[in-house]
Amino acid sequence: MDKAILCPSWGCEAGASIIGIVLGDGSVAFSKERIVIDAAFVETARQGRSPEKRFRFSSTCKRAACVQWADGKCGIIDRVLSEEHHFSDDGAFELPECSIRPQCRWHLQSGDIACRACPEVITARRPENAAQIYGGL
Repeated sequence: MDKAILCPSWGCEAGASIIGIVLGDGSVAFSKERIVIDAAFVETARQGRSPEKRFRFSSTCKRAACVQWADGKCGIIDRVLSEEHHFSDDGAFELPECSIRPQCRWHLQSGDIACRACPEVITARRPENAAQIYGGL
């Protein structure tokens, strides 16, 4: 089994994995299984709305090579957790199904509270192909 640390907010590219589907309310329903995508999927998915607005993808965390990397960690989950949503770590929330949790950068960095916030994050691509957060954040 690959022990690489995985980014839970990647773009649609061959070799990435689908880890969830974006629902009509803007939240993400996670898959029990990772579905590795190929170039044919990418080509089809790029027709119509942005695939990052319809699916959540995962791939190997690129660390300092990623525009979201700051102060030795992923800046996305820190920003999400600091927003007004005030995600609670009181244990009353059931964690969503997740195929990458043991290897997830956000979970390894912030623990279960990251899993509470994760379904609210939708990744989209800016024209310069850098990830950004959508969905009221």
